[in-house]
Amino acid sequence: MNLYYFTFAKVSFIFTIHMFKKGTKIYSIFNNKCPKCNEGAFFEDNNPLHLKKVLKMNEHCPNCNFKYEIEPSFFFGAMYVSYGLTVGCAIVTFIILYLTGLDLMTIFITIFVLLVLFTPFTLRFARLIYANIFIHYDKNYKTIKKPK
Repeated sequence: MNLYYFTFAKVSFIFTIHMFKKGTKIYSIFNNKCPKCNEGAFFEDNNPLHLKKVLKMNEHCPNCNFKYEIEPSFFFGAMYVSYGLTVGCAIVTFIILYLTGLDLMTIFITIFVLLVLFTPFTLRFARLIYANIFIHYDKNYKTIKKPK
């Protein structure tokens, strides 16, 4: 059994390292990178806690000049991703807190507070996930600097 555990641990560790390598969608999502080249920043400010700039995006990738909004109102679809993320977080939080034996009112207040606190992160992740659904990494994509 110990041999199986160590083998499984090694495989999962290698799989995790591969998932976060440049060129993967997870790399782009968690590192705020352009989905096309995985180099330039997606948002103007990397810190989601700067609330005035939470959804300020670069219009084009600073590295490859790829236009992020590939059609008008492209990121309206990110609302559905945001909804899915918040519902998923609420369900997981409810299950964890319910299993600890808390009463329902405490659980719902905790869920409400957590969802409000994590809204800046959810909004950003939703846009990054939505963009990565439609924009695919291309290692051969030309990196063209924007003229000044």
